[in-house]
Amino acid sequence: MASHEILGGLVQIYKRGGKHWHCSASIAGKQRRTTTCEEGLAEAKQFAEDWFLEQRGKTRAGILKKAEKTFAQAAEVFMDEYEIITEGQRSPKWVEGHKIRLRRHLTPFFGEMGLSEVNEDAAQAYRVYRLTGKRAGEADTATDKERPPYKPPAHSTLHDEIGTARLVLQTAVRKGWLDHVPKLTPPYKKSGKIVHRPWFSPAEYKQLYTASRQRAHDLKGKLHQWNAGQVHDYVLFMANTGLRPDEGAIAKFW
Repeated sequence: MASHEILGGLVQIYKRGGKHWHCSASIAGKQRRTTTCEEGLAEAKQFAEDWFLEQRGKTRAGILKKAEKTFAQAAEVFMDEYEIITEGQRSPKWVEGHKIRLRRHLTPFFGEMGLSEVNEDAAQAYRVYRLTGKRAGEADTATDKERPPYKPPAHSTLHDEIGTARLVLQTAVRKGWLDHVPKLTPPYKKSGKIVHRPWFSPAEYKQLYTASRQRAHDLKGKLHQWNAGQVHDYVLFMANTGLRPDEGAIAKFW
C-alpha cells in the first residue's frame, strides 16, 4: 500500500487499491480518516493538510463531531453475519448481490460517514449521485465531456441498493451503534403503480386444461403420452395450489 506523511508525521496519506488517496490522523485521542477524492499526490497532500487543520480547529472549538462507527464498519459486520445466518435460506446469488452493491456503490459513497450521518438527506444525495453520476455541487470537467453519456441505474436497482443500506443500519442499531434506523424513503416519491399478476379467466383456464388433457390422450407413443400427461398434471397442480412459477418449479422435485 502506497503511503506518505506530511506535517512531521501528524498526517498519513495512503491508497487502498483504488484511484483516490485517503488520509488519516490522530485527533482528540482518536484515529480519524477520510478520502481526499484526489488522484494526484500533490492535490491529496493539500487536501489532507487542510482537513487536518480544520479538524484540529474544530477540536479546540469543541464542535468536532462525536466519535462513532462508520458505515463501512457496520457494512463489514453486516455481511459477516448475514452470510452465516442466512446460509441455506438465501441463494448465494442473493448474498452476492448485497456484496456487489456495497463494494461498488454504497461503501464508496457512505463508507467514511459516521452512522448518524447516514440519514434521509444523505440517502437523497446518494440517489442524485447514482442518477447523475456526480456528487452534489460537482461541476463538469473536460474529461467528463469526453466520456460516453452516463447511464443511470433502473429504479429497481436503486431501490435494492437503498434496501441493502437499510439492512446495514439495522445491524448498527442491533449492535447499539445507532439509536434507530432513519427514514430512507424518497421525499418526492410518487404513489406506487399497482400491477396485477397475469391470470387466466375461468373460460381460458378451462380451454387450457381441456387442450392439455386432449393432447395427452391423442399423442402416440408411451414416452410422448407420458410427457404430455406431465404437462397436464402440472397445469392442474399450479392452478389448484396457487403456487408461483418459481415455487412450482421447486415443488416438482419434492
